[in-house]
Amino acid sequence: MRRGLTNSDARGVRTAAAAAVGVVALVTLTAGCKVETVGAAEPTALPVQAPTRPTDDAKPGGGASPSAAPQATPSPTASRTPSARPSPRPSTLMSVGDRSERVRELQARLRQIGHFDRSPTGYYGSATVASVRSFQDKRGLERTGRTDTVTWDRLLAMTREPSPEELDPPTAEPEAVKPDARCMEGRVLCISKNSRTLAWMIDGRVVSSMDVRFGSQYTPTREGAFSVYWKSRHHVSTLYDSPMPYAMFFSGGQAVHYSSDFAARGYNGASHGCVNVRDEGKIASLYAQVRNGDKVVIYW
Repeated sequence: MRRGLTNSDARGVRTAAAAAVGVVALVTLTAGCKVETVGAAEPTALPVQAPTRPTDDAKPGGGASPSAAPQATPSPTASRTPSARPSPRPSTLMSVGDRSERVRELQARLRQIGHFDRSPTGYYGSATVASVRSFQDKRGLERTGRTDTVTWDRLLAMTREPSPEELDPPTAEPEAVKPDARCMEGRVLCISKNSRTLAWMIDGRVVSSMDVRFGSQYTPTREGAFSVYWKSRHHVSTLYDSPMPYAMFFSGGQAVHYSSDFAARGYNGASHGCVNVRDEGKIASLYAQVRNGDKVVIYW
């Protein structure tokens, strides 16, 4: 006769059954994790989002999480130090042979500070070269005689803008200069290239004087002692087809005469070798007094 289970035995059976179920569940769960890890396809990589701020829950007391993505370090860029280059030479603005209003301004500015001792002509000749060299020497610049950018800037800083009278002095009676010794006897047209004046002299006395201009570097006015050999009141040049009123010839085709170009443009120009007078009234009076055979002395 089978004996039935006591309450105590029943409880033991239930406990054993429950334990067995738990073991099966644990084995099943473990097996499931293993399948997911080993048997599953390789997961697709998800984009990593950089945290906006480091987390501080990895260690007590805070600090960046060791799993946080490190900040990207920019790759160093190779830098080169440019090799030292010599400073370029200053550009030449004006030099011998130039003729312009800018040259006239240069001469007027040099005259303001005592480096040019005559009226501006607008022509860059030997006198201007010497004046520029004098200025450069006093300022410790290279003595080239050319007006480069450094020389011009230094001159502009030391001078003011020339007035119209400084650029082209009025036709006032020129300042008397010491005449050449050859002018001290007889009737002489005493002509100084340095002061650009003509003095009509009789026995060492100045009767009248007037401004004059001369030929260019390429058509220079001859220097020396001559005499008037021909007068032509309404002369016109056969070589240049230009009028030469009150012409008094002294050497070949060179003459003392009135020049309307000189009267209009001043020293911003030159003759073809003649001695130009710009005051028509004075040259007309001189023409009436001078005779053939009177001496002409042209000197520097």
